[in-house]
Amino acid sequence: MRLQQLITVVGAHAEGEVGRVITGGVIAPRAASMFERQQALIRDQDWLRGMLLSDPRGSVNAAVNLVTPPIAPDAEIGMIVIESDHYPAMSGSNLMCTVTAVLETGMVAMVEPVTRLIVDTPAGLVHVEAECDNGKCRRVSFRNVPAFVMHRDAAVEVSGLGTVTVDVSYGGMIYVIVDAERLGFTLARDEARALVEMGERIKLAAAEQLPSVHPENPGIHTINQTLFAGPLIERDGVKTAKNAVVVSPGRIDRSPCGTGSSARMALMHARGELGVGERFVHTSILDTEFLCGIEAETRVGGVAGVVTRVAGRAWLTGVSHYGTDPDDPFPQGYRLNDTWLAC
Repeated sequence: MRLQQLITVVGAHAEGEVGRVITGGVIAPRAASMFERQQALIRDQDWLRGMLLSDPRGSVNAAVNLVTPPIAPDAEIGMIVIESDHYPAMSGSNLMCTVTAVLETGMVAMVEPVTRLIVDTPAGLVHVEAECDNGKCRRVSFRNVPAFVMHRDAAVEVSGLGTVTVDVSYGGMIYVIVDAERLGFTLARDEARALVEMGERIKLAAAEQLPSVHPENPGIHTINQTLFAGPLIERDGVKTAKNAVVVSPGRIDRSPCGTGSSARMALMHARGELGVGERFVHTSILDTEFLCGIEAETRVGGVAGVVTRVAGRAWLTGVSHYGTDPDDPFPQGYRLNDTWLAC
């Protein structure tokens, strides 16, 4: 076999969302922090994104996660999330996939019934509790980096829609949040393509018209994704809502979205809809669930915020070795707009 740049990838999904985990073949850049390491990867090793996510090796519906040694002394592992068009500072579903992969493959020692570890991410330290039984990681719960609202009830002019009222909130990524019902959506599976088309237009308009910069890290800026928020209801005494997040360049997050759940809880708290200690169940377009809640109030660079917890399940799907043949005309892949809609 003549493959070069051989990379080992563990397949996984969290409540339906594909988050593959790179466990070998990539040397992490030297850096003073995980954010600096992420920026060095973007600058010097972005071929990795094209190779593993674009056709013919990748897929529009996947993300990959690079496991690295941690930089923070308290952490057990580092994690850098790589999406099709973006390197987010944090991702909840990808964290669940990564933790499940490192525990079930033995990269990190599993402790039953609960394995506790700290993951060093570009957004900051994320504290994890993984429920484990008989060698299996059953559920991953994490205390996220602080979430906070950046814009409330802002008017955005969107091509083909006119004026749309939106909120912008941070939960590890920056989300523009819109009312799904007001825009005519029930968040059913057969609405996925229409949600993507409208969500991308809203995101582009909001990113241009609503400057959004993290108050403690100006390198985290710009609205990344659109979250369509379904109505808040009570089910068996627990507040519950559906949502659909549009991931660029044009697909629906199959999971309830971890950082999106945190961003939405920050907005709900600011509106008086969810208090500290209250449970919240966030569901996806596939009706899978993340079990969520607010643990505490906090402040981020003088801005009021909340500390959230999100829990969900992930499953391994296989192990693959990827590389490039020296004669392959597409070592960094290609994209066509039959599947990569925005290309």
